[in-house]
Amino acid sequence: MALTRRGRRVVRASAVLSLLVVIGAGFSAVGNATESKVVSTPATSGYVKVIVAPGETLWSLASLVAGKSNVSVVVDEIVSANQLSSSDIHAGEKLWVPAN
Repeated sequence: MALTRRGRRVVRASAVLSLLVVIGAGFSAVGNATESKVVSTPATSGYVKVIVAPGETLWSLASLVAGKSNVSVVVDEIVSANQLSSSDIHAGEKLWVPAN
């Protein structure tokens, strides 16, 4: 049986969330490293880097990580953290997203 469009979206969303958890765990491990190896900048602390999948938008990325936050506020945070001049993003692009 083939997945419906909604089913494909759920599978993709869970894959992205799993990726965020793995990336977050990696950042946690880096956080426990010695200070000389930790690179932290104010613009990226509390964020994880993700690779945009085909068909994803700023809104869809923000809605995956927003939790109880307002999605439009999270979109603004992504735009600001990545210094985007427009809301256009492309598959394969690497973006900082809040690690809520």
